[in-house]
Amino acid sequence: MDVHGTVAEGFEPVREAFAANFAQLGERGAAVTVYRDGHRAVHLWAGTRDIDVPDAPAGAAPWESGTAQIVRSATKGVAAAALLLLHQRGELDLDAPVGTYWPEYKAAGKEHTRVRHLLAHRAGVPVLDRPLTPAEAADPGVGAAAVAAQAPVWEPGTDHGYHAQTYSWLAGELLRRVTGRPVGEWIADEIAGPVGAELWLGLPESEHARVGRVGPLDAPATAGGLRTRPKRAVAEAYADPGSLTRRAFAAITPLPDENDPAYRAAALPASNGIATADGLARFYASLIGEVDGGTRLFTPGTTELARTEQSAGADRVLVVNTRFGLGYMLHGAASPLLSPGSFGHPGRGGALAFADPDTGIAFGYVTNGFRKSVTADPRAQALVRAVRTALTWSAGPVTR
Repeated sequence: MDVHGTVAEGFEPVREAFAANFAQLGERGAAVTVYRDGHRAVHLWAGTRDIDVPDAPAGAAPWESGTAQIVRSATKGVAAAALLLLHQRGELDLDAPVGTYWPEYKAAGKEHTRVRHLLAHRAGVPVLDRPLTPAEAADPGVGAAAVAAQAPVWEPGTDHGYHAQTYSWLAGELLRRVTGRPVGEWIADEIAGPVGAELWLGLPESEHARVGRVGPLDAPATAGGLRTRPKRAVAEAYADPGSLTRRAFAAITPLPDENDPAYRAAALPASNGIATADGLARFYASLIGEVDGGTRLFTPGTTELARTEQSAGADRVLVVNTRFGLGYMLHGAASPLLSPGSFGHPGRGGALAFADPDTGIAFGYVTNGFRKSVTADPRAQALVRAVRTALTWSAGPVTR
């Protein structure tokens, strides 16, 4: 497998790990980008753009520098940044009831739900009593009405559980109520544009040609010492139609076709962002410092807010111990990042993006092949370990 791109001196372990993902873990097409202190240190890509092209025959479209893919829940980190930017600008109070901005949300016992509860997966509405069809889910008004009417399954603020799908309408509608603008448009104008990041929530028709097809990836069950089969309790939760786990992921039923242009054109902040690896890494770099000497989105205070623990322990949806800041997963056993100070978000079965203020690292990985893992894909983890190795060689040890 030919690996294309560049690595800065000292980051050669990342290239080695990236190549090994193709040789050992069944990777078909992927890219990884790493920024350090606001400058790009790693930018690599390889394979074919589309998952369903076997063995990269002659004529198969190769992955290119600007190839983008759907990144599933890694989208949540971008949506969280939008809400935190509104807070940074004084337009959104994290401790105010959601109903202050969205009066209909007070229904069914949710009048005391606070904005920070939505961001930290403490709102108690990870499920919908009546799941939405893909067409309904793509209509932001229908989704917003559904979560506004939904009764919480625990008292908001008292516990946490991953809002896998409903995060779309919670975050998107709250932003719309505060700004009067659709969430995808706001992100394009206030985040992607100023940073120069190749990411979209609601893919424009002009960008369709650069996005590859995604699909399931068949690969070994274990790799590099990492367990990739789910634990028994987790597997049982996913198999039980009545569990919060199954119901949370089935809030859209049937699951949308992620290769459908209509789905990609919708704006679902929980699940259907499109990005390049560089777009994700550049975005996260802007949350912890200036990018290429220019734009910084978060003030230092907002960066600290983002990574301050809000939820920790047994997750009522994911059935493992998780840690969340304000909209971001934090480093832990369920979602290992670079160091204890890292914050970011995986995409189920593949993508990963995060920032680590303590080392100045911002990381983005995208792939066209999705595995069954939710938060700790072995391909992404191999790359994170390689970044850690590179930093150890070049700048002393990174604290685990």
